[in-house]
Amino acid sequence: MNVLVIGSGGREHALVWKLSQSPRVKQLYCTPGNPGTAELALPFPSDAGDFPGLIAASRRLGIDLTVVGPEAPLAAGIVDEFRDAGLAVFGPAKRAAELEWSKAFAKDFMRRHAIPAASSTTFTPGRVDEALAHVRSAPLPLVIKADGLAAGKGVVVCRTRDDAVRALEEISDPALFGSAGSTVLVEEFMAGAEASVFAVTDGSDFVTLAPAQDHKRALDGDRGKNTGGMGAYAPAPCVTPALMKEVGERIIRPTLEGMASEGRKYTGCLYVGLMLTNEGPKVVEYNCRFGDPETQVVLPLYGGDFADLLLASATGAVGALPQARPSAGSAVCVVIASGGYPGSYKTGKPISLPGPGETPPGVHIFHAGTGRGPGGELVTSGGRVLGVTAVRPDGGMAQTIAEAYEAVTLISFDGMHFRHDIGKGALA
Repeated sequence: MNVLVIGSGGREHALVWKLSQSPRVKQLYCTPGNPGTAELALPFPSDAGDFPGLIAASRRLGIDLTVVGPEAPLAAGIVDEFRDAGLAVFGPAKRAAELEWSKAFAKDFMRRHAIPAASSTTFTPGRVDEALAHVRSAPLPLVIKADGLAAGKGVVVCRTRDDAVRALEEISDPALFGSAGSTVLVEEFMAGAEASVFAVTDGSDFVTLAPAQDHKRALDGDRGKNTGGMGAYAPAPCVTPALMKEVGERIIRPTLEGMASEGRKYTGCLYVGLMLTNEGPKVVEYNCRFGDPETQVVLPLYGGDFADLLLASATGAVGALPQARPSAGSAVCVVIASGGYPGSYKTGKPISLPGPGETPPGVHIFHAGTGRGPGGELVTSGGRVLGVTAVRPDGGMAQTIAEAYEAVTLISFDGMHFRHDIGKGALA
């Protein structure tokens, strides 16, 4: 079959890489793509918001399955339009994707269906004074969240009153977060280990992938500002098989059943961000797509045919899939970012990458924020530039970490920075 992947980041490079290994895939396309995806899939120019144009291109190219990577087109209803056109597409419809594009909706949904999560209060536009009064009296620490899509940066953990007031003012500032921060959530702080679980579903049946842990803070030791993710590893040892079963029974299954009961049948990838508290696993957030950079470590460990899995999700056939081999091995992704990220940064910096055979076996360099300069040279084009991922089939996490960082030393560009402690939580 011919498969189209929509997106241009590290997640999409990982999706293309995994799909390229399927014997079912005849031709891969990626739009708009990046220099990394261009090595595996045919690129073509497109406007990500031009759904009719993408549908026309899909028909022209004979696309059998479209895989939507980022959240913005899902929130804008791309799946609805592809389905209306009679095309198979992987992802949730707009009303189902509201689990991600409105944290207020997601929180109310979890209350309605008794899905464990932190308690919270939602403040709609025009209630900033009430929100300020609330954060000045609520127990600390507090978590303040923008309701809408904020590229992973709309969440602030506040340990002092001053931090809480500052975070509330910043998230509510239209100049910083636009409409995403017009509605704000103030949540109780949950203590425990965080983990990410992905369920690929057709709305009824689902397949869970290896649990992962992401590193959101910019600096070592979980210091600095929140980012879109500075690295990840899988499997997360804190998510035992028994705990994974509990997550499926208490969170994933009730979520799918609840969405279906409200006329919002959920298909695609359901990303569940978890806090493993003393009271059991609780939902930190939902995402309506594969996470970035967790995708880069979860997909290499999936033992089945990934193209078959995504097609089954799009066509209602997940329950008919043969059981995939259990996830085996370990994977670690270290994100290399531009100097200044997640704040302001400069792009267009030439990148030096290792040549063929210079990295350890099992190391993959996924492009996230790269482009081509005037002379065709590889240059930086975003905040998170590369995801250096090491994979070991024997599962030795310490060696996997060492091999990822060995490959990082072979990469250079002006101002590059990265965390030095990715994966160490798995060794504790």
